[in-house]
Amino acid sequence: MAIIEAKEYKLFEEIKQTDENGAEFWFARDLQAVLEYAQWRNFHKVIDRAILACKNSGFGLREHFAEVSKMVEIGSGAQKNVVDYKLTRYACYLVVQNGDPRKEIIALGQTYFAIQTHRQELADAFNQLDENNKRLVVRGNIKQWNQLLAEAAHNAGVITDDEFAIFQNSGYMGLYGGLTVADIHNRKGLKKDEKILDFMGSTELIANLFRISQTEEKLKIDQVATAAEANETHYKIAEKIRKAMIDMGTTLPENLPTPEKSIQIIEREEIRKLRDPQVKLMLDE
Repeated sequence: MAIIEAKEYKLFEEIKQTDENGAEFWFARDLQAVLEYAQWRNFHKVIDRAILACKNSGFGLREHFAEVSKMVEIGSGAQKNVVDYKLTRYACYLVVQNGDPRKEIIALGQTYFAIQTHRQELADAFNQLDENNKRLVVRGNIKQWNQLLAEAAHNAGVITDDEFAIFQNSGYMGLYGGLTVADIHNRKGLKKDEKILDFMGSTELIANLFRISQTEEKLKIDQVATAAEANETHYKIAEKIRKAMIDMGTTLPENLPTPEKSIQIIEREEIRKLRDPQVKLMLDE
């Protein structure tokens, strides 16, 4: 695995550019090829989500996503003018964070572009966000932590889909006072294909993020080796978080209001705002 990683890291280095001031950057279309996206339109959706994440982190969009024009060959010597982006390392980090997690190269890219201060920067800007954008930030973090939790659970012996469903249910039951995933789903009045995480407010999402991250850490520290033990660990971690909420006198997760809009709707609305003609990303070249 180390040999594969070294090879893939080299690919990211090879497409790195340096401007006249010595600042490093990457062209989005070069990154698209390395990340194995065949179609620009599919990769551009990832860029849209990354731009939204950049906005929520409090950074300037023009600084990290400089829209540029470039000429590319389309065959027989002909050329075409296309849109591209000059991406900072931070912008690349956001792109790979929003890429297809099933791609091994995405996971390697996340490591390559990792910025240790990212979470602190989000935290600094978090309180300035409105509720919808707070939900987007925390839901994005949960997606990443859920991947880590799934890996830790698998290493602990949670192998089949049925076993993983039981494992997930254990965590929810601990945090929600015995309510199962189905109970929470029904309590929120959701349709069959709707996910409960997409219909949580920021406070409820944060409680679940803590449940997920602490369980992932505990599974690794204790070197849990059976599905039954993993389920018990998940339940106990979640139960302790619930007890802490009771001790602090805060509202328990099952009693928090269910937002009317799903995360997907909010994301689409925010991306449309970014695409508004009044929001200009093009820089003079």
